[in-house]
Amino acid sequence: MERTVIKIDEERCNGCGKCVSGCHEGALQVVNGKAVVVSDLYCDGLGACIGECPVGAITLEKRKAAPYDEAAVMERLVPKGQAVVLAHLKHLKDHGETEWLRQGLDYLKRRDLYPDLERTGLSPTESRIGAATCTCPGATAREIARPGFRLAVTPQRKDGGQLSALRQFPVQLHLLNPRAGFLKDADLLLAADCTAFACGDFHSRFLSGKTLAIACPKLDGNLPVYVEKLTEMIDIGGIGTLTVLIMEVPCCQGLVRIAMQAREHARRNIPLTITVLSVSGEVIDTKWI
Repeated sequence: MERTVIKIDEERCNGCGKCVSGCHEGALQVVNGKAVVVSDLYCDGLGACIGECPVGAITLEKRKAAPYDEAAVMERLVPKGQAVVLAHLKHLKDHGETEWLRQGLDYLKRRDLYPDLERTGLSPTESRIGAATCTCPGATAREIARPGFRLAVTPQRKDGGQLSALRQFPVQLHLLNPRAGFLKDADLLLAADCTAFACGDFHSRFLSGKTLAIACPKLDGNLPVYVEKLTEMIDIGGIGTLTVLIMEVPCCQGLVRIAMQAREHARRNIPLTITVLSVSGEVIDTKWI
């Protein structure tokens, strides 16, 4: 079958092993100084290891691979202890993989392991889960309610400051899950890192009512992953529109190319808008592509 699994660039890989510790499922090992995928069965394709790699050697690719096997993963994890099992299940829950989560809980129930855990059903408010996981909190997807926020008007907080228009977290494109629920029918704003600092009314003018992804085409590594992620956000995540907000400097055009390539690769055709800011934060140009 064809599915998404990780791919390791051996030339870039320095064998540090950070990705191994970031993969709860045990799909990765360091062999002869390089990280390798020991079995497709254990790779869930969710990319937790990507954020752990300091040299950008890991990407996601679609290819023929053995189907992911949650039972096989649990066989590997149970001997490592309850904390590791909890981290794995929390990882599945954070990425919305409810079927794999169900299979994992069923595995524990059949073997009468951690019955207290099975009864909770991994509630998102369960404190034990949050305490046991070693998943980076900065990569955990969450929606942020913004009652009363109106386009072009920035409400005041109780302390007198302006209220943020941010509706979800995280925001860095490498950390966003293209299958996150908050992407469904969303107007996605893909903003160059500098734009929010150049434009004083960024939140009310550009971010209000939108889901945010930020990136820098000059400084960020592994740019092909951005194309793949945006393509999945269109086809799988189901975003409704894509707005790219960049600075007038030449390197920012790389973000436009990434967005255009993603739309070309996607099966769905969605509206794409490009807005260019001057270094002083003024809108120079806005166009539909």
